Amino acid sequence: MATVELRFSAQPEHVRTARLVAAAVARRAGVNEAVLDEVRLAVGEACSRAVGLHRSHGITAPVSVALTEEEKAFSIEVGDSVPGPGADPVESGARNASGASGEGAPRPDSEADGEGEDEMGLAVISGLVDDVEVRSGAGGGVIRMSWPTADAGVRA
Repeated sequence: MATVELRFSAQPEHVRTARLVAAAVARRAGVNEAVLDEVRLAVGEACSRAVGLHRSHGITAPVSVALTEEEKAFSIEVGDSVPGPGADPVESGARNASGASGEGAPRPDSEADGEGEDEMGLAVISGLVDDVEVRSGAGGGVIRMSWPTADAGVRA
């Protein structure tokens, strides 16, 4: 299982580089040429989402992208460092084990607007990729997408 890992600072101008790398690795892994545009668009959307989350939450950690060539599939994981629901962002993303007061601070309107963009981005990704999984936890979120390789039947 070959893996290429990419980490970049949360700047919009780096999203294009991630898209180009993803398309090149997908092609090498055997993803059908007809699907490469979907790979590029989905990776661009996932990376843009991660960059937006980092910037809106003031996180300076890099966005991570893992491109993995498996036996019959090619997968991409785009990770952010924004703690998910139920996490306590003040304590470095540590989860509040007791649930504390059960009351969260209200979100500012700017974050509420970001949630709308976030949902739109996830909808676009879901429309482009048949096999997509979104996870979120105390350490951040991950969007995992995978595509079959064109020669999956030959490798079996």
